[in-house]
Amino acid sequence: MPSEHAARLEVRKTYKLFIGGAFPRSESGRSYVVNDARGRFLANASLASRKDARDAVAAAGKAWPAWWGRTGYNRGQILYRVAELLEERREQFVGQVAAADGIDAADADRQVSDAIDRWVWYAGWADKLASVLGSSNQVAGPYFDFSTPEPTGTVAVVAPQRSSLLGLVSVIAPVIVAGNTVVVLAAEDRPLPAVTLTEVLATSDVPGGVVNVLTGKVAEVAPWLASHADVKALDLTGVDDATLAAGLERSAADTLTRVVRPPAQDPDWPADPDLTRLKAFLETKTVWHPIGS
Repeated sequence: MPSEHAARLEVRKTYKLFIGGAFPRSESGRSYVVNDARGRFLANASLASRKDARDAVAAAGKAWPAWWGRTGYNRGQILYRVAELLEERREQFVGQVAAADGIDAADADRQVSDAIDRWVWYAGWADKLASVLGSSNQVAGPYFDFSTPEPTGTVAVVAPQRSSLLGLVSVIAPVIVAGNTVVVLAAEDRPLPAVTLTEVLATSDVPGGVVNVLTGKVAEVAPWLASHADVKALDLTGVDDATLAAGLERSAADTLTRVVRPPAQDPDWPADPDLTRLKAFLETKTVWHPIGS
């Protein structure tokens, strides 16, 4: 008779992609092994393909008009709700960040706290961007003249490779708070915090398609994002290969896509942010209106 405590079969989870608010498998059927910083098995992750990238861009484009159409105040409320859910799952994030980044629990806890605070900081800007970055312009004529910031559209982001959660939040939040939608290629070797973030987003009020997360190889997926005509801006922060980054910039130039180049060295992610990333994905619309009849 088998023991009550007989060994169970190990359940090896394969995480899915996050596209349009759903969790599809990669159409390629491929996956890859994700290990911790010491090389021990953690899980399998989907290996995104060209079609997955195109599906994610299509989902982001479909979600953009409604997301932009919300008031800044409402977007801020929705993003703040994400921070609440991140806080509820703090313990899980701490464990994943410690394993992925190879740091101890105390450092991981600080990273998670910074990530939650970072999300709240950007959420607070949702209803202030127009006032701070817009202007009423002096003109020599009988006109009102206003300049207002507007979102660029669908933004593709290659997430930082060595900051699995704080870096990830620091590149996603400034994109969507302004009304853009985003397709993120998670850190290639450390994707699990990004996958768990998608589970938070799926249970929050963020509409499907506003954030889409792919897992896989940067060299394989990023070129399809860079050359896609419906991608309006490209953030290459997580591209470590200079040759690949140059090629991605050339592909983006063919479709007049604005580019945020890879930094010369890893950003100091815990440092206080400024408006640089917010402004990188905004355009300015100027409106002239005659005074009187």
